[in-house]
Amino acid sequence: MQDLALAVALAIYNVGSLIPETKQLRLPYVAFLLVALQALPLIWRRRWPVAVFFAVGIPRTIYDQLGWSFAPVPLGPAIAYYTVMDRSSTKVRVAISAVLLFGIVRSQMLPGHSEPYDFFVALLQLGVAGVLGVLSRTRRAYLREVEDRAERAEAERAREVALAAAGERARIARELHDVVAHHVSLMAVQSEAAASLLPDRPAEAIKSVEVIGRTAREALTELRRLLGVLRGPADVDGRVTTSPSPSISELGDVLGQVRQAGITVNLSVQGSPSKLAPGVDLAAYRIVQEALTNTVKHSGAGEASVTVSYEPGYVTVSVTDTGNGAVAVSVGKTASRARTDAAGSANAGSRRSAASGGFGLAGIAERVASCGGSLSVGPGNTGGFSVTARLPAS
Repeated sequence: MQDLALAVALAIYNVGSLIPETKQLRLPYVAFLLVALQALPLIWRRRWPVAVFFAVGIPRTIYDQLGWSFAPVPLGPAIAYYTVMDRSSTKVRVAISAVLLFGIVRSQMLPGHSEPYDFFVALLQLGVAGVLGVLSRTRRAYLREVEDRAERAEAERAREVALAAAGERARIARELHDVVAHHVSLMAVQSEAAASLLPDRPAEAIKSVEVIGRTAREALTELRRLLGVLRGPADVDGRVTTSPSPSISELGDVLGQVRQAGITVNLSVQGSPSKLAPGVDLAAYRIVQEALTNTVKHSGAGEASVTVSYEPGYVTVSVTDTGNGAVAVSVGKTASRARTDAAGSANAGSRRSAASGGFGLAGIAERVASCGGSLSVGPGNTGGFSVTARLPAS
């Protein structure tokens, strides 16, 4: 549509430029036809640039050969040459440039073109058109390369995210072993004890059986919570670690490491500490650990606060720093959704998200989801960045 409008407008301009000179032209209608044909083929210039170049140039050559004066400015040939330089291969561009130069020289040898000025003007007009065509071609190639790089970068980022998620799943699998292994070991010990107590001491054997049942239920609860997020394979070599699981009540080492990094950390425990399910206890510990790790790596903060709040049936852990803000995220029990604060997404939020790549927050979200809790991540009430997770205690 744009080329159609261009061709029609240029044809009207060419014809209009000759109307004042109609009385001085021989066969004026032929002249009008020739100047119109110097523009109308431009409709198809992008599809067939070389053919259009000749379709526009031949009427111009005929017009000059007839010796008519008052030739319109060669905008049609200039646009056709621009398109050839923009859309054609190197060999074609060189060949067309040679043909064009020959045509300019030939036209200047005709009667009425004795002034060198005419030659340089024509050469300048068409030369500028050719240079613009080359620049357009170069710019388009550059944009295409940028798009290709962006696509490759996006694919690489998707691969990194997938690898990070797989790594997080492997870590959760190792922690699953830590949480459940002692339940299974306890059941094995109690089952052996019950067998040794029967039939002489049935009352004590019943107690052992009750312990086995209670431990089995706890183990099943942990399995249900954690297996929901284990969608990928475990470690490549199939090995798992068996070190004891850390607890939210044992944050001293983590806080000490953060303080050694130069960040002041304040710990506040609210409510009466209660016994947590092993999986919840471990998740709460890891959430605090990961949030403080992000604070050290990405926030630029000088101070952070950790709050552990116990309430009936729930435990809430919150980590707030005084550094850069971030993208707000809200995670519920069955789904997660991200929303960007319109006032901060263009500056502070993009800084934290770009710096961390989102992998730490993704791991925290997986841990919260595995426990059936809720997560809020975003700017704190007094600035900085806040991570708050509310987890069921059992």
